[in-house]
Amino acid sequence: METGAPGSAPRPGTPEPPVPTTPHHLHDATAEDPPPPPSPCRAGAPAVPAVAAGGWRRGGDEDVTAAGWRGRRKHVFVLSEAGKPIYSRHGSEEALAATMGVMMALVSFTQSAGNAIRAICSEDRTLVFEQRGPLLLVSVSRTRQSPAQLRGELTFLHEQILSLLTRGGIARVFARRRGYDLRRLLAGAEAVLDRLLAGAAADARLLLGAARCLPLPAPLRRALTAALRRAAAAAAPTPALALLAAPGGRLVTAARQRALAEGGRLCATDIHLLLNLLGGAAGGAGEVWTPVCLPRFNPDGYFYAYAAALGDDGAVTLILLSTEREGFYAASACRRRLEAALRAPGWLAELGAALREGAAAYGAARAGAPELRHFLYKPLEGPEEMQQVPQFTSPELEEPYTSEEEQHRLFDLYHYLHSRVHSPQRPLRLLYHVAEKETLLAWVTAKFELYGCFSPLVTKAGAIGVLTKLLRWLKKEEDWLFIRYPPPYPAAPARPDGTEHQG
Repeated sequence: METGAPGSAPRPGTPEPPVPTTPHHLHDATAEDPPPPPSPCRAGAPAVPAVAAGGWRRGGDEDVTAAGWRGRRKHVFVLSEAGKPIYSRHGSEEALAATMGVMMALVSFTQSAGNAIRAICSEDRTLVFEQRGPLLLVSVSRTRQSPAQLRGELTFLHEQILSLLTRGGIARVFARRRGYDLRRLLAGAEAVLDRLLAGAAADARLLLGAARCLPLPAPLRRALTAALRRAAAAAAPTPALALLAAPGGRLVTAARQRALAEGGRLCATDIHLLLNLLGGAAGGAGEVWTPVCLPRFNPDGYFYAYAAALGDDGAVTLILLSTEREGFYAASACRRRLEAALRAPGWLAELGAALREGAAAYGAARAGAPELRHFLYKPLEGPEEMQQVPQFTSPELEEPYTSEEEQHRLFDLYHYLHSRVHSPQRPLRLLYHVAEKETLLAWVTAKFELYGCFSPLVTKAGAIGVLTKLLRWLKKEEDWLFIRYPPPYPAAPARPDGTEHQG
């Protein structure tokens, strides 16, 4: 057992924007207690996205007494200081109320002695406790993730909750009523939290703290970036951030306003939370307009986010962040201008074709090393225009990693390598590991972080040779794999009559 900047976003507590009569909007929640009378728009905490009718979500009706529930690889729980259940990754919160009460009692008993319980490690399970303000987050894991990695995952989950409610909003709710049921404010958002945790099991974005980019030909990406930048700069009010996202939360390109750039670099974590919340929200909803907090940028304030699909197939999502609560129509006009600018020269069709035909993806064999099965690569040094947001690339998962079980096993190995090379007691620059069905090599320098998976008979010298060859290929394909962010765009001048661009 272990014991142990202000941003330029709007002020917390800013009332929500009036819901436009034409666009689809996400259902809202309020921090008022008791709840106010029904209204299409209420002041208070930001809105949360709706899910399937009736609030059903996968795993929410699991029998918590069954062996299948107990045999899950990982459980994640969120509860309040009063022991009230807020969220469970598997099973309903009501059925787990007694279990969560025991967890809170254990934490309270430890705190009463002047200590803090952080982790419990047994032969086959690791329990990690993370208290953030009035919330307690608990992970019970049978994976190879270290306590530090599990704690980082709980931090991401907490920040996703903050992206919906803000830190100040949660604090005010529990200051008024310690036993408040926070599920009232998060109703409908369970699917967002589920998606975040499901992605963490077989995705390196949380592990590496970087955004995953969509591979695209450099001329096409430059054209998309230039069009996005022009459309955003022409909007009034001008969005603070504009980005295009492909399915799976892959980043196509992004641009930001000069005022946001001067406030500091955007964090990949905030981008990931934003894409997880809104990346697929507009697919069947037309246009979405909702407040959203970027916790690493400012945990007590929030922007107003616009999301809409582009093109006839809706494969690409446009996301805009505005500091103006009345900015919906300007954002909608920006989307129309951008879509028209991308359609005329055929760039939108080219992007759609690349996504449909698999040209925007690649296999490990493309690097010309048949012994290489998979890899994760994060550049740590490079041109300034590539370093505004940390990025990483990895090939598509192929045989023998096509099943969910094998993907989880592979990423368990990546987590193990990552924890070893980043160990605070003994950090390593190079680590060769022989697993049951493969060999792996982790290589970390001041310029890059690289993890490679090979066939089982590859030696350490052979693995180093393969990764050296891979690094040459990555450097050659840099403009295809990664985004070169454009210079920040200025804010459009305010119109004397107060009207907005209509496109």
